[in-house]
Amino acid sequence: MPTKRRDFLKHAALAGGALAAAPLSTGLNFAQSGDKTASDKSAAKSKPLRILILGGTGFIGPHQVKYALDRGHKLTLFNRGKTNPKPIEGVEQLHGDRATGDLASLKGGQWDVVIDNPATLPRWVREAAQLLKDSAKHYIFISTISVYADNSKVGMDETGVVATTTDPNDEKVTGLNYGALKALAEKEAEKAFPGHAAVIRPGLIVGPGDYSDRFSYWPLRIDRGGEVMAPGDPNDPVKFIDARDLAEWTIRMAEQMDVGTYNALGPKPRLSMAEMLHGIRAVTASDVSFTWVDAPFLEAQKVSAWADMPVWVPGSGETAGLHTMSNARAVAKGLTFRPLAETAKATLDWYKALTPERQEKLRAGIKPQREVEVLAAWHARKKG
Repeated sequence: MPTKRRDFLKHAALAGGALAAAPLSTGLNFAQSGDKTASDKSAAKSKPLRILILGGTGFIGPHQVKYALDRGHKLTLFNRGKTNPKPIEGVEQLHGDRATGDLASLKGGQWDVVIDNPATLPRWVREAAQLLKDSAKHYIFISTISVYADNSKVGMDETGVVATTTDPNDEKVTGLNYGALKALAEKEAEKAFPGHAAVIRPGLIVGPGDYSDRFSYWPLRIDRGGEVMAPGDPNDPVKFIDARDLAEWTIRMAEQMDVGTYNALGPKPRLSMAEMLHGIRAVTASDVSFTWVDAPFLEAQKVSAWADMPVWVPGSGETAGLHTMSNARAVAKGLTFRPLAETAKATLDWYKALTPERQEKLRAGIKPQREVEVLAAWHARKKG
């Protein structure tokens, strides 16, 4: 299925921009091969730090806050005060708006580490980092693997060529300039904090709290039961990271004052689409069967990778390298992965606790009736 880079980037950027489970039927989990799980608190704690989190109330931020407080750090959050505005005990809250350049509340503060979660625009990072370079020692910028210019290269590491744009000052973020703007934002962080900046490039972030529903589609669809359309080749690779694993590792990176650039995606061993689906199936009690529909047929039916079939992209052609990027540098710095079963179960439980109105509006994945139609067409072709 020759997914075009233009179409893939549009869906990937705009879709965003996260245990009472039975054992996995495949025997696979994200903690194998000697990894610690993210719930393992044996990692030595550093001395208490003063941490400023830009954002902090969206998807990964609350997980960062909880973990940092558990480890004894003093936190300040800076944001507009519109998303989850309820005060957090023991956390200083500063308000402003990076879109308008309102950073006044940051002046005069002193912090050990700044964690920049939500910025896409280079200007946002430039203005904040320049203001904070004399009042903080270390800057961590949360970027994205979307910065890479070529997703066809298998096994790519952090030295891969990043995307560029002819208009670095464009502040209208689209699927076509998202990665390039993030790459420029990385440079702004490194410019303001030379030798004291870390850039973390997550893959697809999943788990409880993910309102994009990109990963959530699969636990929900499998829990519903019946015949499930599974995309592509069962052996196509997939990679993603639980928001809690990303958040907790980011705090540990802050404690270590680590610098450099890191791909943050898992698991450590290879995970196939089939292993992911069967692993999710193991945490449900549903009677379900998987029908594998190949990529050319999906393309002919106008069923899109990543959007209609979340998480998945074809394991060949222009997207061959997307789910094979190396995470070796991050793993060497202590990135760990909790079991797939835990991520799937927590995601399912979280979604089912949302309001009925929200549950009826799944934001990713093929519509049920359309899935039935495509499966019927697939079976008809096979019989013919």
